[in-house]
Amino acid sequence: MHCMKELYAVPDQHIRYDITKAFFGARMTEGSFVREHGVMILSLVEKLKYLQVDFDKEETYVNVILQSLPPSYDQFIINFNMSGLEKRLHELINMLVQYEATIEKSAPSVVVGEASTSKATDKVVGRGRRMRRLLLCLHFKCSYYNARQG
Repeated sequence: MHCMKELYAVPDQHIRYDITKAFFGARMTEGSFVREHGVMILSLVEKLKYLQVDFDKEETYVNVILQSLPPSYDQFIINFNMSGLEKRLHELINMLVQYEATIEKSAPSVVVGEASTSKATDKVVGRGRRMRRLLLCLHFKCSYYNARQG
């Protein structure tokens, strides 16, 4: 029975490696929600703590979260680091959610409309057709153009 466990059991080292890799490789994509990213990071932290992979300070977890953010959060990261605040993970994620809300409110709205053709372009095209008809009619002494003029 003991041999069966050793044969089919997944070693803890392999699980630790996978979770650590996912934690340090986590990246938030631009435009996604920071709350979802934070929940995913928190679940990885809980798994790491359960597997007794613990870093010296919670500051390491905070730094990894800050490094995983997209460039639109650069201003937040600068302000956070300059303030010198020591925040816990949950507090940091709440601050990020608040920052995300302010970004969305202050983002300039872009109005996208259909491109319209200018009247001058339409007139040139229209004149081109009429001019061709006129030249063809004059060349062939067409009654169509003469009837429309009269």
